[in-house]
Amino acid sequence: MEEQLLKTFARSVSSYFDTITRIPVELGTPFLGEEDENLALDFSAIIGISGAFRGNVFYTAPREKLQALLPLLGEPEPDDRLCAELVGEMTNTISGNVREELGGGFMISTPLLLQGADEVVRTSQNTPLYILPFQWQGHSSRVLLSIIPSEERSPA
Repeated sequence: MEEQLLKTFARSVSSYFDTITRIPVELGTPFLGEEDENLALDFSAIIGISGAFRGNVFYTAPREKLQALLPLLGEPEPDDRLCAELVGEMTNTISGNVREELGGGFMISTPLLLQGADEVVRTSQNTPLYILPFQWQGHSSRVLLSIIPSEERSPA
């Protein structure tokens, strides 16, 4: 994955939290994950990418982080349903902001919501998995990116 694409996602994550909470995130150093690695936290969402790029974006967060965010969005009584909806909204917004920057060739699907830390992340076929960790208010979460330009093929 190009360093520029990682930076675009990092900017999108920062922009989301700056806009919604006015409290900045602390971005960690991106690193390569392993295929079929158990990386999921309590709530996750995955979005498929097609067009000029192919692959997927996976955002995962712990319940406590989502419960801390929901009151800032007008939900004073967070529950698991709201946590799941929020993680889907966040994945969609982060990916949508990247789409705005990259243009119409970066097409995104509707998020698929997952619940439970036992989910295994499966990368797109022949595509490396990059993990972008970050913290907000002491709560860790991560964006997992398995995206390459459509014409590029990683060695098998």
